[in-house]
Amino acid sequence: MPQRDPYAVLGVDRKATQDEIKKAYRKLARQYHPDRNPDDATAEEHFKEIQSAYDIVGDADKRKQYDRGGIFFGSGGRPGAGTGAGQGGGFGGFDTGGFSDILSNLFGGGRAGETAGAGRRARAERGADLEAEVAITFEQSIEGAQVPLSVYQPQRCGTCHGTGAKPGTAPKVCPRCQGRGIESQGQGLFSISQPCTQCGGAGTIIEDPCPTCHGEGAIRTKKNYRVNIPAGVREGSRVRLAGKGEPGRNGGPAGDLFVITHVPDNLVFKRKGDNVEVEVPLTIPEAIRGAEVEVPTLHGSKRLRVPAGTHHGTVQRLRGEGPPKLGGGARQSRGDIHYRFVIDVPASLNTEQSEAVEKLSEVMNGNPRAKLFAQARGGS
Repeated sequence: MPQRDPYAVLGVDRKATQDEIKKAYRKLARQYHPDRNPDDATAEEHFKEIQSAYDIVGDADKRKQYDRGGIFFGSGGRPGAGTGAGQGGGFGGFDTGGFSDILSNLFGGGRAGETAGAGRRARAERGADLEAEVAITFEQSIEGAQVPLSVYQPQRCGTCHGTGAKPGTAPKVCPRCQGRGIESQGQGLFSISQPCTQCGGAGTIIEDPCPTCHGEGAIRTKKNYRVNIPAGVREGSRVRLAGKGEPGRNGGPAGDLFVITHVPDNLVFKRKGDNVEVEVPLTIPEAIRGAEVEVPTLHGSKRLRVPAGTHHGTVQRLRGEGPPKLGGGARQSRGDIHYRFVIDVPASLNTEQSEAVEKLSEVMNGNPRAKLFAQARGGS
């Protein structure tokens, strides 16, 4: 597919936030994922293009470099991909290697240690990162679990061993860019670079493709994993499986697979950052007189002392009884449980209850709103 602006691929504005870019990527990745579109080559190409676009603008640092013109879309997110300056080559979109070539042409000869027209070996490229999603229970998010995961992902072709070329042959240096992966157009003293139109920036071309992977260097296969979900994950947590992403090109390392966890809401325990919150109903007499009440914990129950005169919304904290905190190491710390007391006011009363309330109102003298009006008039 022709290379497009990564913002256009993801359907977001260039001023979009990283969260907006991430949401757009996830939506499109789900839509065009090969699992949902079996035997649909067009959807697979869209999926690859979406992955490539997110690899650049989904990373804040790479996005800044792209916006400055230092990364070419389709280069795998490498700054100045294919430039004579090596990794990190290019300056504001200008090819520093091309500038040296111009000086070399002006003063004759080639660079030290290089012969004219000598091709370069294609750079090793790290494989793209992938994402998958798993749904776990609230209990599994607290205790940790091992869950099965099946994903369809590219794996290095066993026939060509990732070269993309038919066994017995090898990729050849692109004759147009001489293996640099870019083309330079001279404008004054500087040269403006763009990905090579013949090799697409790879620096090599495959004249006799591998019959198994058709020149891709990878085939899509189903992989089954047992993923260790650490205790303390929450909705949207990312578990990294190092080296389980797309295979690298030209001998480069594989990317990572990030497993995104989905955790349903619990009817009792509401997640609040590292802590959980529980609403505890109190009767009117308990709130007035105080009481000792039993409350649920993540691993059983405990008794709390409710002070006399407790107001609606008062919170008591049970330290260290909440969910585990991620990244705590061997001595993993835990969050807290916040118990929020709410006064349980009955919607209707029977005759006996009505009489009791009436007697209570007779002995509870004073107007609690008197101070409110006094303050509204500027009093203390």
